[in-house]
Amino acid sequence: MGMHFSGRVAVMTGAGHGIGRATALAFAAQGLKVLVADVDIAGGETTVGMVRDAGGDASFIRCDVTSEDDVRTSMDTAVSRFGRLDYAFNNAGIDIERTKLAEGSMAEYQAIMDVNVRGVWLCMKHQIPIMLKQGGGAIVNTGSTSSLHGAPRMSIYAASKHAVIGLTKSAAIEYGRKNIRINAVCPAVIDTDMYRRAVAEDERVEKQVLSAHPVGRIGRAEEVAGAVLYLCSDAAAFTTGIALPVDGGFSAI
Repeated sequence: MGMHFSGRVAVMTGAGHGIGRATALAFAAQGLKVLVADVDIAGGETTVGMVRDAGGDASFIRCDVTSEDDVRTSMDTAVSRFGRLDYAFNNAGIDIERTKLAEGSMAEYQAIMDVNVRGVWLCMKHQIPIMLKQGGGAIVNTGSTSSLHGAPRMSIYAASKHAVIGLTKSAAIEYGRKNIRINAVCPAVIDTDMYRRAVAEDERVEKQVLSAHPVGRIGRAEEVAGAVLYLCSDAAAFTTGIALPVDGGFSAI
């Protein structure tokens, strides 16, 4: 068993940048057809252009994962455009919180929970029936090291990412006998636009972050993409319901 993806189809949300973009490129390089879904039209179209420039097959659809109509249309589009849906990477998420719990706002709470929790729930809700009809599939959700630990000044975000793991494990149990595997990746700090903005706002962030990773560096989006590929592949055929840290040893501390 190994990574044999040629001719199969994947949909990924939050694929207009960062980890989602890296995963779209990695999947396409393995011969998959990729539906890039993102609320960011320019970013999503750029990802599609990068896939096509590399010789891959991809299409873009605008998708707000908090909208059930958008999510339903995106999953149906994957099937109508490419004929099937084998893999899904539910990666859309936001991180807008920088205050202690008692200082948080209802607006922050609602926005974070809507994207990070409702979005994952809606995506699986509309992916699983398609995979049931096909006889199987694999889903990977994006958690975080904040899914596994507390996160000071990011309590709402941590709660949302804990919820992603709850959804992942529960659905994995429910559909394990139906040949649908559902797992999560839990990255630590990854070199993305979000991280670079944080460093630009406070130069102390970089030093603090580097010291938190035993390997002495932050991660690359391509390294998370590699973990997603593995979890979707036949090499992980006996793996479901896990929250896989991709964190440079952060969780070992």
